[in-house]
Amino acid sequence: MESIKVRLSITKDWLPRYTGMEIDEFGDYVLLTNFSDYLIRFAEMFDCDIKGQGRPMQAATNSGGLTIINFGIGSPNAAIIMDLLSARNPKGVLLLGKCGGLKVSSEIGHLILPIAAIRGEGTSDDYFPPEIPALPSFKLHKFVSEKVLEKNLEYRTGVIYTTNRRVWEHDQVFKNRLKETTAIAIDMETATIFIVGHYNQIARGALLLVSDKPVTPEGIKTEQSDRSVTEKWLQTHLEIGINAMTEIGKTGETIKHFRY
Repeated sequence: MESIKVRLSITKDWLPRYTGMEIDEFGDYVLLTNFSDYLIRFAEMFDCDIKGQGRPMQAATNSGGLTIINFGIGSPNAAIIMDLLSARNPKGVLLLGKCGGLKVSSEIGHLILPIAAIRGEGTSDDYFPPEIPALPSFKLHKFVSEKVLEKNLEYRTGVIYTTNRRVWEHDQVFKNRLKETTAIAIDMETATIFIVGHYNQIARGALLLVSDKPVTPEGIKTEQSDRSVTEKWLQTHLEIGINAMTEIGKTGETIKHFRY
């Protein structure tokens, strides 16, 4: 019990330290992003201040009590923010991330609601043994799926492969292994968000946007191609996340977290 109190006191000190936002300024529901474009667009939509300029992470909360955090890139940062959010104990967290499509049928702009994630990043091993699956909270994903359909859009489901490797596109051995996993897409955060959310008893999910097709030479992400994806899909991606996490507390099913 004493160790829990010590851990909580650390996270209560570090959440404002990392984000520049006091704990009582965070809402009950949280959007996570890796991209400043999402944070800036959110702040413009709701005319709210961005906190944490010059700090490792930046955040903003609108008048409705929805918070968005740009936590940076990679699974270590994903673990940090999910640990720090335990100081606030939010009712739900949704990652709005980008991913690389691994299937021939994948198209830029497709939305993916992962049913699970393969823990290839290593970070999550510090929280649970490797045989523990990285899973989202079903009721949260169920609600997000409804919001996607309300936009007259389709989404795909499947397993995401999460890795800490950023430059692997020319490693044929790694690419062969990816194919064997039958994963639908690859990213750097989803498995960590799911596992550390489970560890901290936080309901969590991810709505991923296919931004590139890295298993083909012409499909590898560049600055220009990523800018094009942002221009075409950012607003829709963000709006779905906002709608889902704003309305889930009003009309969604109650989300309960069970530790086994």
